[in-house]
Amino acid sequence: PYFGGDLADPTVPGDEFQMGFHFPIMPRVYMALKKGRVDDIAKILDRTPPIPENCQWCTFLRNHDELTLEMVTEVERQWMWRQYAPQPRMRLNLGIRRRLAPLLDNDRRKIELANSLLFTLPGSPVLYYGDEIGMGDNILLNDRDGVRTPMQWDASPNAGFTTPGVRPYAPVIDDPVFGYKQVNVAAQMADPASLFHTLRRMIAIRKQHPAFGWGDFAWIDVGTTTVAAYTRSHQNETLLILNNLSDSPQTIALPPRDAPLHDLFSGQSVDPPDKLQPHEYRWLRLDNGQ
Repeated sequence: PYFGGDLADPTVPGDEFQMGFHFPIMPRVYMALKKGRVDDIAKILDRTPPIPENCQWCTFLRNHDELTLEMVTEVERQWMWRQYAPQPRMRLNLGIRRRLAPLLDNDRRKIELANSLLFTLPGSPVLYYGDEIGMGDNILLNDRDGVRTPMQWDASPNAGFTTPGVRPYAPVIDDPVFGYKQVNVAAQMADPASLFHTLRRMIAIRKQHPAFGWGDFAWIDVGTTTVAAYTRSHQNETLLILNNLSDSPQTIALPPRDAPLHDLFSGQSVDPPDKLQPHEYRWLRLDNGQ
């Protein structure tokens, strides 16, 4: 009810919001990654109501609050707590106060896959600061402060967030795994294979293809529910997205077609894939002479 705009005339701005967070989809992404099945995502997208053409959902994996579990059932909430917040300090209100990287076991494959879903499902993706470099959290801090620690810019004192001698509101992360000396922007900018550069590449590709932002969405049957497979289509462009949600290789069967596929990451024409490696994702364009 808070969306503005006019379905009959998208140029009319309306007097309400043009964007709104799609809170229900977020926990279902984590359910899908833990269960290795697409069912929860498919069901919530099917229940998502239509909105005006000049409006858009905001999709996200994490934000400045706890990972809210208000829009799941009590059974699902208890399951999510067991899976992702086994320690009482990890829980807050009806949610979880943890960052993306710790939630996904600091597993680079899972983190990239989660972002693949974020950038290719319908909606405008929102990144929470620090998740682009895999920052950690501090569950010993009070309330939501554990996911609001200073941005880790470099390995200098205070992680480059403040000048030396100036105490930040919250202490910087300084543990052996997620500490600012190991995880920071400067280090990842210098590493072409870093998470930062991978996400930057994803964003660049997304911006090059309007189908991600404006395109229609349709599920594709590839013979297994462990792979989230769908198309995004806009005008004369159709993109095929494949996400292996499981930690094991998956054999898939794509519908037969004559035109070649174009890999958006490599820029090369490729044969239709028949197998995906654990947590592998593929962004492909269905070439049609364009």
